[in-house]
Amino acid sequence: MENVRVERLDHLGLIASVINDLGLVSLIDARLKLDDQEALTSGEAIKAMILGGLGFANRPLSLTPQFFANKPLDLLFRPGVEATMLNRFKLGRTLDKVNTYGSDLLFSEIALAVCQQEAIEPRFNHLDTTSFSLTGDYVPESDQQAIAITHGYSKDHRPDLKQAVLELMVSQDGGVPIVSKTWDGNASDSQIFQDRAQALLSTFKDSPTPRYLIADSKLYSKANAAHLKPLSFMTRIPETLKIVSQVISQALQEDTRQRVDDTTRYHGLELCHYGRAQRWLVVSSEAAMQRAENSVSKACQREFEAIEKQLFHLQAQCFESQEQAQAALATRSRSWRYHQVATTELIEHKRYAGKGRPSAKTPIKAIEWQIRAQVRPDVEAIWRQKQHKGCFVLGSNIEAKALSDEEVIVAYKAQSQVEGGFRFLKDPLFFVSSLFVKKPIRIQGLLMVMTLALLVYSVAQRRLRQELARQKESLPNQINQPTQRPTLRWIFQLLEGINRVRLIVQDQVHDLIEGLNEVQIKILRLFGQEVCQIYQISSG
Repeated sequence: MENVRVERLDHLGLIASVINDLGLVSLIDARLKLDDQEALTSGEAIKAMILGGLGFANRPLSLTPQFFANKPLDLLFRPGVEATMLNRFKLGRTLDKVNTYGSDLLFSEIALAVCQQEAIEPRFNHLDTTSFSLTGDYVPESDQQAIAITHGYSKDHRPDLKQAVLELMVSQDGGVPIVSKTWDGNASDSQIFQDRAQALLSTFKDSPTPRYLIADSKLYSKANAAHLKPLSFMTRIPETLKIVSQVISQALQEDTRQRVDDTTRYHGLELCHYGRAQRWLVVSSEAAMQRAENSVSKACQREFEAIEKQLFHLQAQCFESQEQAQAALATRSRSWRYHQVATTELIEHKRYAGKGRPSAKTPIKAIEWQIRAQVRPDVEAIWRQKQHKGCFVLGSNIEAKALSDEEVIVAYKAQSQVEGGFRFLKDPLFFVSSLFVKKPIRIQGLLMVMTLALLVYSVAQRRLRQELARQKESLPNQINQPTQRPTLRWIFQLLEGINRVRLIVQDQVHDLIEGLNEVQIKILRLFGQEVCQIYQISSG
């Protein structure tokens, strides 16, 4: 048995092939200084971190050698690479080099090269931010490039933890990240979007084709209006602006909405806001209406519970007159949004002079009144609120001759691309355990590597879907139904159970790939010749 070695390959050969095809190792090595005494280059170390992250091993960086101990490293890297070379010291020094060069700069240069190689459609650029909660005491460093790991608004709903903020901009074409930048834990979205808008001015201006910036409502503010003026943007208008409610009410009243498809309608208008001529679209959809119904139903229930408490305390009070009792009820009912008074009952209480049980001759000192009430749902108000909440307003300064109303709506809906990227980055099985490093500069470098892993993942997924569409083929989804748009995460699961068996017979090494089935072979062939060679299958 000493002459037999079984090594797990699974989907890692596929990922290694995509990294090789993109030339990531050479792109990184060309920028990070190589020490002559290093057995492993910085590019190979980052490749190892990407493979570890996309292997969903849920291990800290210090256990990277353990992850690669039973992997075919000559296939994933090159002959001569050993798992012990991928120790925490090598990976830590590589992250330091990334910081010295500039993690944000390094990523942008690599992403630019990849986008050009893959012919990524550059028109629509989706921008958003998220936060990563961290544990431990992070002391501010003297390095000016280091971010501050500190408390801030937590999108993870963990205000007790310090955090770092990641800004990400992805292409609509495949959700490929094209800009990544780390910020202090207390950085605000408004400030981040202002800086990004300013940075994009020259990029968009020098672009041979039109470029459009898409973001959520944090992009649109009075403070950012001057920065947005020279950019072509589309964004959701914040609901906190009074004019938004007025515009939605006007659209619902006129009811001249046009159809985008079977589920989406919109009402367009032109106006001048923040000193800039804009096109606003009041959009409603079945999905938004369903969310509105759920939201309003919950709000109705909460309000009903609050009203019951109010009426319980109200009926315990005594008033000098019926008018005062009714006025007290009216005062409370004015704050009700979804309910109205159904019935009322006034109860008379006589107060007698003297003490003890009154007789028929005891004079009445005063008459007091109690009021009891019951409420019912205000059906009309509830319907209006559902209609109102089922709408949102998109704003854009792009002329209709450049992009139609329908194109603006479809482009904004693709904002889910960047949100999907954040869900991927924050998957508990991805890099989260690796975030337990001590230095803020290494946190920055690691966040860059995580985004680089997202780039590899999104490019591989885009290639797969394009090849399925080109060949008019499909793959089984989770419920065994054919699909042309599978997620790469599902493909990784389908490729589980593939091993390389290395046999040594009479000093001769024989490598065999075992565990392949028909679906796995079909998947691997979609990725081309190099992948087929790794898995020892024919490409035809």
